[in-house]
Amino acid sequence: MSGLTNAASPAVISLLHIALAAGVTVHVLLHKRDAGSAMAWIGLAWLAPILGAALYLLLGINRVKRRARNLRGLRPAAPMAQPPRASGRDDHLEPLERASEQISRRPAPAGNAVSMLRNGDTAYPRMIAAIEGARSTIAMASYIFRADATGTAFIDALIGATRRGLDVRVLIDGIGGGYFLSPAYHRLRRAGVPVARFLHSPLPWRMPFLNLRNHRKLLAVDGRIAFSGGLNIGAENLTHHPSSWTVLDTHFEVRGPVVAQLTDAFADDWLFTTHEQLAGDRWFPVAEPAGDAVARVVTSGPDQDLEKIEVLILAAIGCARTSIRVMTPYFLPDDRIITALGVACLRGVQVDVILPEHSNHPTVDWAARVQIEPFLAAGGRVWTHPRPFDHSKLMTIDGIWCLIGSANWDIRSFRLNFELDIEVYQPDLARDLDAMITSRQVAPITRAALDKRPLVALLRDSAARLMLPYL
Repeated sequence: MSGLTNAASPAVISLLHIALAAGVTVHVLLHKRDAGSAMAWIGLAWLAPILGAALYLLLGINRVKRRARNLRGLRPAAPMAQPPRASGRDDHLEPLERASEQISRRPAPAGNAVSMLRNGDTAYPRMIAAIEGARSTIAMASYIFRADATGTAFIDALIGATRRGLDVRVLIDGIGGGYFLSPAYHRLRRAGVPVARFLHSPLPWRMPFLNLRNHRKLLAVDGRIAFSGGLNIGAENLTHHPSSWTVLDTHFEVRGPVVAQLTDAFADDWLFTTHEQLAGDRWFPVAEPAGDAVARVVTSGPDQDLEKIEVLILAAIGCARTSIRVMTPYFLPDDRIITALGVACLRGVQVDVILPEHSNHPTVDWAARVQIEPFLAAGGRVWTHPRPFDHSKLMTIDGIWCLIGSANWDIRSFRLNFELDIEVYQPDLARDLDAMITSRQVAPITRAALDKRPLVALLRDSAARLMLPYL
């Protein structure tokens, strides 16, 4: 009897493997659009018995999209039709404005003021002052929220606002904010501040992806002033902080009608996380014009906003006539972006990409060296700047149009993370960003230098590039 059981066990395991692998194959064919990703998952399911199917069950199924669809109809849209709409452009960027509205499904109101805030030294005092001066509502989201001296200043200000009777909501990413400890979250919660952790649970069926993170950085106060960009909350973003790894960054203060879109983006994330709706005049007052910038929020994520920022960038590249300038801490876009930038170079557009000489992820730096080769071959220019590491994410087109926000130029930001960018039509802001970007163009990366890499470096960089979907 024991012999029959032992003989049957391999057969049972084989049948289970075939059934699971077949199930994965069917699901992949029905739901995965990217051919490379589909082939990888199918291959893993068949070549790694049971383990491959288990990994797909935990990491390969986008439960976030289904959950977002279920919640989508629960919340009324914010009253964004009230602000004055831009009358429409009459220059060569008119197709970009039209495409962006179709991509984002949001209007581009005029009457906004957008100011650049360089590093935490400038941004943090303005943000804390806004919290302390708030009268009705505060919405804050951060990927990283430390409980160091810098984070404590924010924690104390948020606790104070809650005790003054304001409606305060704080959202911290479940991984970036500290998966196991998250002291900022616990301090806020103990003090009675309504705070939540995005996609955080030790239970696999409630934690659909370790990869899917809320990378947005946003503070909206009274529906009238907002701050967004690349800054997390932590002492490393202060340039006078005595740290071996100071992080430079760029944040923005926003006033005007587009603040309603920023608040609305937070409200979507809050509903997704807590099932609580934020609505009404208290959260969405009618904003008065504050400047002459036309602006629009563009969100992306693995839900209904899939790849929207990436598609917007492609549209912007296609409309450029004279210049494209990109500053990003990580440069690992897919071949569509690389090809579009190369074609722009061939059209006579001057394209500059500015990267850190050394980022905080060496593997990304290695892979980027392979990724930029065809761009350099088409006539593009890549520059690096030395430490301190600069975490800014900026793009300008023709000295008119700007894209600012949280999204890096990599597949993780374009397809996996929840990101928030703001497109701004404002020559003055574009000029300020161009000047800042120019100051970071220190050392060019040339094709000749890449060709001189030793074989070991070539193999290392090429192997790192194979991890592009996961970096």
